[in-house]
Amino acid sequence: MDKDAKAEETVDLRTKVELVRSVSDNKHHDLLRPSARNYSRGQATDGGGHGKGKYALIRDPEDFQTGIYDKPLPFYGCGIGWFSFLFGFLCPPMWFYATILYFGNHYRKDPRERAGLGASAIAALVCSVLLLIIFGVILVFKLRFLYL
Repeated sequence: MDKDAKAEETVDLRTKVELVRSVSDNKHHDLLRPSARNYSRGQATDGGGHGKGKYALIRDPEDFQTGIYDKPLPFYGCGIGWFSFLFGFLCPPMWFYATILYFGNHYRKDPRERAGLGASAIAALVCSVLLLIIFGVILVFKLRFLYL
C-alpha cells in the first residue's frame, strides 16, 4: 500500500456523526471492495448532501448495533458468579459450584463473570480451610479426652 495514504477523521459535534475523507491519490483503487470504491473517489453521498471532495459518512448515530455483552447478566444483572458468592453465605455449597464453573472456564462465555466466579472460588478455599481447622481442633480435643 501507499505510504503516503492518509485519512482525515472528524466528528461533527452537533450531530455526533463520525466523518472521514481520504487524502490518498487512489493509486490502488482496484484493491478496494466495490462498495468502498465509490467512497474512495468521493462519488457517494450521504443524507447530508455531501458530495465529491467533502466528508463521507462512516457511521450513522441511529445505526446502533448491540454487542454480545450489551445484554444484562443473569440473576438480576449481577451474574452467576456474584450471585453464588452472595448466596454462598447462606448455602456454602454454592461457592463450590461456582468454583467448578471457574475451573471449567465458564467465564469464556462471558468475561464479565470472571470476577464473581473467582471471588466464589476464593470463598470456597477459605471455607475449606476453616472447616479443616475446625475438624482438626475437634479431633484433637476428642483424642485428648479419650486418653486422659
